[in-house]
Amino acid sequence: MALKIDPWSFPAPELDAEEQGRRSIVLGGGCFWCTEAVYSQLDGVLSVRPGYAGGTRETADYRAVCTGTTDHAEVIEVAYDSGKISLGQILKLFFSIAHDPTQKDRQGNDVGRQYRSAIFYADEQQKRVAEAYIAQIEGLFDARVVTEVVPLEAFYEAEQYHHDYAARNPNQPYIRAVSTPKVEKLKAVHGDMLKPAAKAG
Repeated sequence: MALKIDPWSFPAPELDAEEQGRRSIVLGGGCFWCTEAVYSQLDGVLSVRPGYAGGTRETADYRAVCTGTTDHAEVIEVAYDSGKISLGQILKLFFSIAHDPTQKDRQGNDVGRQYRSAIFYADEQQKRVAEAYIAQIEGLFDARVVTEVVPLEAFYEAEQYHHDYAARNPNQPYIRAVSTPKVEKLKAVHGDMLKPAAKAG
């Protein structure tokens, strides 16, 4: 991804959600190990669960999804306290840190529809905020934003060994090459948004 502006200047959404209490959003941004690693650092994020969306329950398992034939996307469900972090802030990090929204059906060397860029919205407000933000940031990248904005029909939680994968396997080569740089970028650009433990680490 090549931004035409520096990441510190990436704009906040002009339209944000008006929410109260615990909320959640499902995001597809390539390998869920890496997107989970980013969002688990954030103050106000209550939980991050890796999983699958966009396909059926019968094939919502890692082995099947990895074939790229099930129409699932690898996703994360981000549950958050809307009093501490807004949907708009979560989407800002989705587009500027967590993944490359200009790559269609892939993220880097991970190729296939299961790695597509997607926002699975749970209600009309999430849809409006997501679509407005994509329109707002179009032109900030060296290619067109291809993120799909689609209704969430179901979220299927991933197998337990995928949960907290990056945190549990920091020296795994893929994590070091793909996930760690994203977390380091998050800490450099948005250190004020981190949980106290993440700031200390």
